[in-house]
Amino acid sequence: MVNTGAFTGLPGGVAVSHLRVYDWPAADGVCGGTPHMHLTCSEGYVVTGGRGAVQTLTTSGYEVTPLVPGTVAWFTPGTIHRLVNEDDLRITVLMQNSGLPEAGDAVLTLPPRYLTDPETYAAATRIPADAPEAEQERVARARRDLALEGYRALREADGPEPLAAFHRAAAALVRPRLAEWRERWRRGAEAAAAATGEQLRRLEQGDTSHLADATVRAELPSAHGKFGMCGRLDVYPGPA
Repeated sequence: MVNTGAFTGLPGGVAVSHLRVYDWPAADGVCGGTPHMHLTCSEGYVVTGGRGAVQTLTTSGYEVTPLVPGTVAWFTPGTIHRLVNEDDLRITVLMQNSGLPEAGDAVLTLPPRYLTDPETYAAATRIPADAPEAEQERVARARRDLALEGYRALREADGPEPLAAFHRAAAALVRPRLAEWRERWRRGAEAAAAATGEQLRRLEQGDTSHLADATVRAELPSAHGKFGMCGRLDVYPGPA
């Protein structure tokens, strides 16, 4: 039976975080974040300050999208993306599926030798939450630079096979977590869509009872300055 209660998450089952893009220089002289790809989630950027760009790599090729205050840019699953910080770039990030991009739906573009199994990948990418901040920063920078190594190889590759091989490896890495992701989708985006469908059905019948259940919610970030893939994150609680 459809849950007739109002969906209490952010509209459409999205999630939000505030991002200050890393200003760490890389080997190519560019400052910015860690290139990675999402497999089931679209992501949107609302630029709130500074200046920079997002580099993207798909089967259609390589592109650079400038980012300035007021820009809204978004991309779909399968887009390898690297944020570039040219001058204090700050972004509000909108994430599909209740924040799944920050809860597992991301694979960094590590060289193939690190993509062989979930344990090897985790050892190369995990930031120890209980470590001092300086150690967390060291690990975050090291994994960024490692991902850039694989990213450069994908950009410079001849033919489509290296990118296709990365897609296959990424899918194999996340396969053990798909049941957990499906449950998050059910509680979020699917539940939000089902609630709208039920509300439309009621309104067609002249039933306005769901309007009496209106609620207002507000939240402050649950954490500030976390080391994310692209920069320091202020995150909101969201669903588990």
